[in-house]
Amino acid sequence: MVNQPQDTPRSPSVPVEDDSDKYSIGWKKEIVYILRAIMEKTGLVSAYFDHGQDFILTSIVGVDPDQDAVFFDFGANEAMNRKILDSEKTIFVTSHDKIKIQFAANHVKKTLFEGRDAFRIELPESLIKLQRREYYRVTTPIVNPLKCIILMKENSKIEMNIVDISIGGIGVILPLPDMAIERGMTFHGCHLVLPDIGRVEGTLEVRNLFDVTLKSGLKSKRAGFQFVDLPANVQTMIQRYIIKVERDRRAMDMDWQ
Repeated sequence: MVNQPQDTPRSPSVPVEDDSDKYSIGWKKEIVYILRAIMEKTGLVSAYFDHGQDFILTSIVGVDPDQDAVFFDFGANEAMNRKILDSEKTIFVTSHDKIKIQFAANHVKKTLFEGRDAFRIELPESLIKLQRREYYRVTTPIVNPLKCIILMKENSKIEMNIVDISIGGIGVILPLPDMAIERGMTFHGCHLVLPDIGRVEGTLEVRNLFDVTLKSGLKSKRAGFQFVDLPANVQTMIQRYIIKVERDRRAMDMDWQ
């Protein structure tokens, strides 16, 4: 059975990573081997869609290299099923031998697999293996979104909406697409307030930037920031917030059933 979170998550699972820490696998036989290994271990797969605003947890139920197809467990939540089927792009994130695996599909289709409903995608042309140790990441709630204050040059402050958070870093939507932010830049004195937890302060480093289209149709940019030398007590605060968000989502999920 697929678990269906009701709130919006982490981003097309945009990892806060350096390019040197990841590499792409493009050999079909190895891709099939890895996906089948994940299937045999019943590994959970996070499927992010609608520009990273929604996700479901699913699992691989079939890999058919002759049809160039991968099949996933179908969801119990019809509304979420419709969303992922209507989405133009879906990012899948899972793990193999404790290494994070990521791949994409342009379209997810509904089909029958061994007599039951299933999701189907084309066999990915490549997989990305993320070598660095990963932190569990959650998407922040849409209502009363989490915000981060970044201290720019000349002590000017910029407020950004946080779309996902982990102990390793945050993903944000830049308030202006032409902001003077580049990969590798470091910002000191940044802070955010975690509801019911407390205020977090620290240094953030820009690790990735890419264009996104918001639900309103406007073009913007998304940035991935990594926390730099985060103290242990602050890590604990962030972990407490993540647990709280997950607990609240599970409670909402129970109410919807």
